[in-house]
Order: sequence, then structure tokens, then C-alpha cells
Amino acid sequence: MLGLLAKKVGMTQIFDEEGGLIPVTVLRIDPNVVVARKSEKENGYNAVILGVDDVKKNHVTKPYAGQFPEGTAPKKRVKEFRDFNKECAVGDSLGVEILEGCRYVDVQGVSKGKGFQGVVKRYGFGGGRKTHGSKFHREPGSTGQSTYPHKTFKNVKLPGRMGREQVTTLNIKVVRIDVEKRLLLINGSVPGINKGLVVVRAAVKKQRA
Repeated sequence: MLGLLAKKVGMTQIFDEEGGLIPVTVLRIDPNVVVARKSEKENGYNAVILGVDDVKKNHVTKPYAGQFPEGTAPKKRVKEFRDFNKECAVGDSLGVEILEGCRYVDVQGVSKGKGFQGVVKRYGFGGGRKTHGSKFHREPGSTGQSTYPHKTFKNVKLPGRMGREQVTTLNIKVVRIDVEKRLLLINGSVPGINKGLVVVRAAVKKQRA
């Protein structure tokens, strides 16, 4: 599985060869350094661990810094990719060029946090009438029984914290790859905040050719 760590830069629009306007999300892929490799013989599976964003050694603990090879600065973010479909060695730097053969990608990230929300915004409840004297506008309504067993069952939709969950958007079309500027332009929405870290991988459900 080909994959890289990227940052969500923002959105813009470009024009295709026929003059059509295409809205795109821009992802910047900084050099992904191969921190370690795992093999079937030693670990029971094949994987590659990539890291981005250098951190000073005096800003991390010795156990954390010990996982990085000699001569490689500690990385702020690391991610393991199983069955990586590209030959690479520890210390190599990978960029957006490894995704040049992909027509579609999957993007995984943490969605925006929306705080504590009611059932109308959280689950799309219709609420009550907005007329005078209704006294039932955006409340969740009854949550339990007036008789036995006198409790609220599990998994009842109630107000609570919304957002900040891991979300994966599948089959986003790749519009353009700019190797020089390390940019990946895709036609689709991407979870997470601006400048947030996301994982870009070759689409699992669609062909890359």
C-alpha cells in the first residue's frame, strides 16, 4: 500500500485543457523519511515507518529519540504503512512523486472539533414546532420509560461532543501533481483543520493505473 504523510494547505481552483473550472484541495507533501522497516521474518509482517517534521533532540525523550537511526533527526509525526509497494531503505526520503501513477487516493485525517452540540446539529433531529407556546423546539424529547426498567438504554442519540474523529474519505480523484513544489491537487473534500496532518494513500477500491 503506497502512502505518505501530508499537510492540508487549503483550497483553490484550476482550469483543465477544455477550460472547465475544477475546485481542488491542495496537500503539501514534505519529505517523508524512512525511519524503520519491518520484515516478515523478524516482525511477522512487512511495513515501512515514515516520519515528517524535524524535532530537536533536546526536545524529546531518549526512548523516543532512540527509535530513529543514526544521522536522522527525530521526527514529530511518524506513521506505519503495511505492505508498502515501493523499494526503499532506512534513511531514504520519499516525496509526492511516488503517487504519480495513482488516479485516485484515499485521505485519512481527524475531523474538525465542534464542541458540545445538541441533537439537532449532531444527528439532524427535526425538533418541535416553532409556534408560540410550543415549549419544544430543539430538545431531544423522551429518553427513557415511565415504568420498568426506569433507565435510558445504551446508544440513544443524545447531546454530546461532536467532531474530532478519525475520518477516511475514499476515491478522491487526483487532478495534478507538482513534484517541484511538492503539491498534490485533488478534487474532493479532506477531513481536518487547515495545516492539519493527513495520510494520503493509493485508493483501495479503485485502480491506480
